Amino acid sequence: MNIIMSIRKHKELLIIALLTVFYIFFHIITGPSSEGTLEDIKKKGKITVIMTNNANVYYSYRDEYMGFEYDLVKKFAEFLEVKLEVITPGWDDMFQALNSGKGDMIAAGLTITKSREKLADFSEGYLEVQQQIIIHKRNNSINEIKDLNGKRIHIRPQTSYEQRLMELKKNGVDIDIVLHENIPTEELIRMVAEKEIEVTVADSNIAKLNQRYYPDIEIAFPISEPQQLGWAVKNNSDKLRKKINEFFNKIEENGTFSQIYERYYRDVSIFDYVDIKRFHRRLKTRLPRYKDIIKKAAEKHGFDWRLIAAMVYQESHFNPYARSHTGVRGLMQVTQRTAREMGISNRMKPEQSVKAGVAYLAKIYNRFDDIKDPETRIMFALASYNVGYGHVRDAQDICKQKGWNPKKWSSLKRALPLLRERKYYKNTTYGYARGTEPVRYVNRIMTYYDIIKQKAL
Repeated sequence: MNIIMSIRKHKELLIIALLTVFYIFFHIITGPSSEGTLEDIKKKGKITVIMTNNANVYYSYRDEYMGFEYDLVKKFAEFLEVKLEVITPGWDDMFQALNSGKGDMIAAGLTITKSREKLADFSEGYLEVQQQIIIHKRNNSINEIKDLNGKRIHIRPQTSYEQRLMELKKNGVDIDIVLHENIPTEELIRMVAEKEIEVTVADSNIAKLNQRYYPDIEIAFPISEPQQLGWAVKNNSDKLRKKINEFFNKIEENGTFSQIYERYYRDVSIFDYVDIKRFHRRLKTRLPRYKDIIKKAAEKHGFDWRLIAAMVYQESHFNPYARSHTGVRGLMQVTQRTAREMGISNRMKPEQSVKAGVAYLAKIYNRFDDIKDPETRIMFALASYNVGYGHVRDAQDICKQKGWNPKKWSSLKRALPLLRERKYYKNTTYGYARGTEPVRYVNRIMTYYDIIKQKAL
């Protein structure tokens, strides 16, 4: 009897052991359960997002985090009403981090490809891009795909670029693909600009953004059809994926997506090589003479000195003797009336000009106290510095008539050019204005400002 009971007991232990092994093996194969991902996020009160460090996705400057993708995920965390945590395991390890449960999703400017869809589920696309060949501006030997024969193309592995280049090789294009582990595309673009390598590949949004910082590159031609960027979640995380899609639909409708997009890609398609090249040169040769003056004035009024430096360049190209056809003079192109109002006697002296110009900008900025967003408020103030405070208020009235939000830059930049047309300006307080000029003025300053911030990194 004891022998029979012993055999039964051993059978039960064996069954339990086999079930345990099966359970462990099943979870190794399938990965961690993702059924409750959204519920877990809500329960923890935190979403952990896997990102990568570069100018397009996520980076920090003086303890301030920024980046196109980062701003989007920050809004997504607010949408879920949870805190945001960002981890950066490195480009090559992002999917491993996702599927091992270290993060809840990947937001890193990933194009949606068939091979990646085997690793994770993707949201609906939120931005269209196209792979572009990047070469030096003086490289005249590469104009179309057949010119890539015999060329070495430098990219990082596990990218959509690698997949596309392998397809080209299979189709008979004789290229040598050189893989760089965990080197950002932005770094490879820099290497092209400085002639360390001849060719790389970048998505169109990354290429255009970096053309500001490296004006010696040329976006030669596309090598792919348009593709969509998407956020990745663990397989079967349907609730989280649906929530992401819901979020993108919402920010598309309310204009939040456009606002974030404009912050990073404002006028990237309008590229003036000569102007940007000159700007980079004068940051080295001229800015150092006036940097301390600019910093002092900016600090007094609570402005970022880099923004003021960008404004000074737009006004005078850092030339203290600059004079326009309208009679404004000096580094900040101050009018005689503004000089008297701000208490300076000589517009040609750099310290006096910057002091007066920044004080006047601060005065205008303070008048827009009905605009709560600081970035929007400074753009309204800059437009007023250029065209006049009254004209900007007139343009806001036009916004109201059109049903546009008068406290958004995206609305104001549509309304200002209408001040050239009689049917609009005849009913305004201050009348006609060359309304396209302040729009160009603000856009250029924000472009220069962005370049100075990146160079400071």
